[in-house]
Amino acid sequence: MYKIFYDLKRNPFEITPDPSFLFPTRRHNEALAALYYGVRRHKGFVVMTGEVGTGKTLLVRCLLELLNRRNVAYAYVFNSLLSPLEFLHYVAGDFGLAASGKTKSELLLELSSYLIGRHQKKLTTVLVVDEAHHLPVEVLEEIRLLTNLETSQEKLLQILLVGQPELDEKLDSFELRQLKQRIALRSQLEPLNLEETKGYIQRRLQLAGATNNAATLFPPETIAKVYRHSRGIPRLINTVCENALITAFARQSQTVTPDVIDEVAADFRLGIVRPTLAAVLAAKRAGAERRPGEPGDAVEGGGPEGANGAESNEEVWQAVKTLLQLHDYLQGTRSGGEQSPAASGPEGQGT
Repeated sequence: MYKIFYDLKRNPFEITPDPSFLFPTRRHNEALAALYYGVRRHKGFVVMTGEVGTGKTLLVRCLLELLNRRNVAYAYVFNSLLSPLEFLHYVAGDFGLAASGKTKSELLLELSSYLIGRHQKKLTTVLVVDEAHHLPVEVLEEIRLLTNLETSQEKLLQILLVGQPELDEKLDSFELRQLKQRIALRSQLEPLNLEETKGYIQRRLQLAGATNNAATLFPPETIAKVYRHSRGIPRLINTVCENALITAFARQSQTVTPDVIDEVAADFRLGIVRPTLAAVLAAKRAGAERRPGEPGDAVEGGGPEGANGAESNEEVWQAVKTLLQLHDYLQGTRSGGEQSPAASGPEGQGT
């Protein structure tokens, strides 16, 4: 609705991963080059990780466009919450094979025959798994076993795993050490810095049709605010800028001012991340294990204020312990079913 007002031909800050809007930073260029090289040189396993919203799926879309021009067949798994058999069914189906109702052994035979046939024609075949950090260990093992389809010179199936940093942690686990050793190339995406954020915003505006007003629509002080609230994460940059344009249009302003960015960030509650209950309890347990007066406790020694501080800290630790005991009791009651509070509660002993 603001395109005519700002003389734009398209929305510059859509959050969908459109390859035409790729902003080639050094890290993104290196990651895309690693993906393409790994596939074209039949390296087998390639892994790309990055925080939420840093452009992983966009790079995958760019890679798939490049592969389409090279007669490369690929299966693209975008929902990784699958069992091992469901995963094989999905992959076979995406390759165009008849997979419905087949057993695991039948699916593996179909895939093997398909890959060998393409290899004989000197064609490349790729499996791309997005959101790979959600994959269970059992599915990751199935993927590893697929790489056993190989000749003496190269792998028949090229596999690209894309996910959040949790994928790195999962691949570091002992049970996946065999898979980790087979990874040929790894790349990691990071948020943009301030200068890259400025280039990112201006490039998107220019691609959307802005010519003379790209620099004035988002002045430097406004871009600094965008960077501060988005922390350089492209998806958040898009969200903030898109809503900032809507707000500025509603005010009939030709320039997006810093206060508009602050308002949008407040509306989207950016910077507010609430810890999970498990994280809170873990922190409380760690604190409760330390006795007052140990190194790390803020207790002043010597004077009356120090004594009062020690008493206050003692009360805090006792309160924390009581809360932890209550939490453990409630958890035990929930799992114990018919266990009575009088028999198992914190105060049930000796009453």
